[in-house]
Amino acid sequence: MGIDLAKDVFAVCAMDVTGAVVYHKTLKRDAFVAWAQQLSPCVIAMEACGSSHHWGRWFAARGHSAKLMAPEFVQPFRKSMAAKNDKNDAEAIAIAARQPTMRFVAIKSVDQQSVLVWHRLREGYKEARTAHLNRIRSLLGEFGVWPPRSADKLIRALPGLSADSTIPEGLRLAIEQSLQYLKTVHEQIALCDRQITLHVTTQPAAMRLTAMTGIGTLTASASVATVVDAKQFKNGRQFAAWLGLTPRQMSSGGKTKLGRTTRRGDTYVRSLLVQGAKSTLQVALRQAADKASRLQQWIVAVYQRVGYHKTLVAIANKHARMLWAMLAKDSAYDADAWQHWQAPGANCQLQINIRDLNLE
Repeated sequence: MGIDLAKDVFAVCAMDVTGAVVYHKTLKRDAFVAWAQQLSPCVIAMEACGSSHHWGRWFAARGHSAKLMAPEFVQPFRKSMAAKNDKNDAEAIAIAARQPTMRFVAIKSVDQQSVLVWHRLREGYKEARTAHLNRIRSLLGEFGVWPPRSADKLIRALPGLSADSTIPEGLRLAIEQSLQYLKTVHEQIALCDRQITLHVTTQPAAMRLTAMTGIGTLTASASVATVVDAKQFKNGRQFAAWLGLTPRQMSSGGKTKLGRTTRRGDTYVRSLLVQGAKSTLQVALRQAADKASRLQQWIVAVYQRVGYHKTLVAIANKHARMLWAMLAKDSAYDADAWQHWQAPGANCQLQINIRDLNLE
């Protein structure tokens, strides 16, 4: 079954074992639920979009095999690129799910999505605060008042501006109202921080991640809540590619051509890793050369070779691979893990042909 999800109208395409279309249906929400409850266990394919994880859990609880796919993997299977509609989308989803090389999105649990709610709310409050501060700054400029550009400095300057008698009364009242609004926003952000901290303290895997430099509470919580099973990735590079931290490839004819970072995947986790890379870079640059760890020496070398911004991406990529190793292998952070690693086949004895030595 290929199902094109929506808020109220659901398109369904049923296929048999040979891939032939059996029927198409377009159902309202209530009719869709009633129809789905009568289905015999089968493969349910959907695009990974809003509410897809809910429906994936809903179908899985009723004995179906629920599979989610990235929309970009479904698009090439639509018959007509010029005729995009719910019917064609549902059929393309059913066709894409039959491909043996298709990669599927793991379905998140209720607990994971519950934690991500606090992360999403926190980001929303931050965006609202930034928008409000920009609005206040522009309004103050209309009266010849030019506050500092820094958000923290602007917030500290607002109480003084509200008591400034040279500023019109209407503007002072607006500043006081803004202070009350910002106080409420900061209280909501603090509540989100407490819930995220509580999640980290109750999750051993998240606690292990915080042992790394540059991985704080937010990154550890978001990584554990976003990654359903790290073992679904073959290696750390696949995990980094899933987060959009690897270069885009345009290779052909045996020639490897790498472009800019793909920036695909989860934007939130990727941004947290890059932000954490800033602190990691600063610590590495301040560390004395004779006391720097192997990772810090590598960071300094990369920084001297490619500059600031590319180094941040390289550190974030490195951190992503280390996160994958810790989550997939259920292990703690070990700064000297590289000393225990052995290349595959390193134990094999080298067979030397004496005749090739040209010994007399």
